[in-house]
Amino acid sequence: MTAALEVIEAPAKAIEGRSPVLLAMRRLRRDKVAMISLVVIVLIVLMAIFAPVVAAITGHPPNEQYRQIGLTPDGLPRGPNGTFWFGTDDLGRDVLVRIAYGARISLLVGVAATAITVVIGVVLGLAAGFLGGIVDTILARLIDVVLSVPFLLVAIALVSITGPSLSITVLVIGFFSWASVARIVRGQVLSLREREFVEAARSLGAGDTRIMFVDVLPNVLAPVIVYTTLLIPVVIVTQATLSFLGLGLPPPTADWGGMISESQNYYTTAWWFILFPGIALLITTLAFNLFGDGVRDAFDPRADRLR
Repeated sequence: MTAALEVIEAPAKAIEGRSPVLLAMRRLRRDKVAMISLVVIVLIVLMAIFAPVVAAITGHPPNEQYRQIGLTPDGLPRGPNGTFWFGTDDLGRDVLVRIAYGARISLLVGVAATAITVVIGVVLGLAAGFLGGIVDTILARLIDVVLSVPFLLVAIALVSITGPSLSITVLVIGFFSWASVARIVRGQVLSLREREFVEAARSLGAGDTRIMFVDVLPNVLAPVIVYTTLLIPVVIVTQATLSFLGLGLPPPTADWGGMISESQNYYTTAWWFILFPGIALLITTLAFNLFGDGVRDAFDPRADRLR
């Protein structure tokens, strides 16, 4: 009898805990490209965290200008050497150290602006899709308006009024990116609000707020997670673009877009000045995009079954 019970319980234990999230994590772990991309992201995060350590090892603060040893007699940047491993910029500053500190700016803006985007988009998308009626009409039109606003023109106007700063960059990117998240969440909620579990929650006396955030929200988290991982590299590139146009952080703050902008007049004589910040930006955005693709495939119910 005991042996028979063990045989019956074995299949139950085999499928225990295989929720969609756990299944997605298992698929993600089997994705070699996504795992390699995750390792690269972790290394970039560590470089940003330990940027002061990089500065201490080289002995070069990020904004220190070494005009005697960091520039040639003609006033041009020096190439990679034993003192400046990635060379110097037009002011004689260490490119390697500034790249490490630039990683801090890119990751901070990427995570902070994405968080603002996702929070606003999820809340308004839930409200529009679940409440319906006049609320849905107003919010849907607001989404259309935000999506139709020329982002760069508004950014230029705001920066010209307030001046470039980290907070303005984060707020501008976050505010003009939430509409896409809200549209995705709204579409998912519209297909869920008439499901049986929602009706059951209503019959038990649950209010709209509780149903939206306790019962409906967990069912739309998968596309939100996927979109979030793909949004971070977009935000990083947007921040670099604003800095390249002079709308990002004020100098002498080190960020990759600003470094690429400063190197425009030296790309024929100081290739390292534009190459290394460009590679850092490329690797970071590529790693996040590949990892985002892996997360998207992992949450796809049509993915290969687990063996």
